[in-house]
Amino acid sequence: MHKLLEINHCKKNFGAVEVLTDLSLSVEKSQVLSIIGPSGSGKSTLLRCATMLETMDGGDLIYDGLYAARDQGGKAVYAEPAQLQKVRNMFGLVFQNFNLFPHYSVLKNVMEAPMLVQKRARKEVQEEAMDLLNQMGLADKATAYPYQLSGGQQQRVSIARALAMNPKILFFDEPTSALDPELTGEILRVIRGLAEKKMTMVIVTHEMSFARDVSDQVVFMNGGLIVEQGRPEEVIDHPTQERTIQFLRRMREQ
Repeated sequence: MHKLLEINHCKKNFGAVEVLTDLSLSVEKSQVLSIIGPSGSGKSTLLRCATMLETMDGGDLIYDGLYAARDQGGKAVYAEPAQLQKVRNMFGLVFQNFNLFPHYSVLKNVMEAPMLVQKRARKEVQEEAMDLLNQMGLADKATAYPYQLSGGQQQRVSIARALAMNPKILFFDEPTSALDPELTGEILRVIRGLAEKKMTMVIVTHEMSFARDVSDQVVFMNGGLIVEQGRPEEVIDHPTQERTIQFLRRMREQ
């Protein structure tokens, strides 16, 4: 059992509002973990804490045995900058609204971080970037700019950009919420392909049938807590907690 990510007793407040309450989870190598739950349940905040876009108020954050934050007396104390940089190189993040650089071509969007952050050679990075665009069915769009692409194409570029850093684990925050149903299918197929290649992923999603198909583990969150966790056939098909049952009933009625 090789744990790539461990979050222990994570706490996060915004002012007087407690958004995450004593939340713990772990993700093993090659595992796909989906996080489901109603709006405002803390799913995106959890992802932002895991990727250090937000700082935790308490708890441990550990990547592949390396501490990004360690709980000391109920307060999260973060590691030195050099260690945090090592940790940041271990994960990639795909946002719901693409976050591409509008003034860069598709190819430059994918190449920028490996060259700038990882200081890798242009030729090697360009070859890998073209290979990734090819995998995403976008090789012919390398010289295009984001505004010339559909939402689904932009999201595939942002997935290629995250993969260009060779992360050990990939996070998706509602990757299809800005897309219409036809384009949603296109992105879910890409993620499914990554799962088949044993990419370790954490996916915040409202696509229940997709979560059931692609996940090894599903976490249901509500009110900043993990209410239920287990295999998808347990949590989605046979939930035991009343809050999970109600949420899934509402999702089916939509």
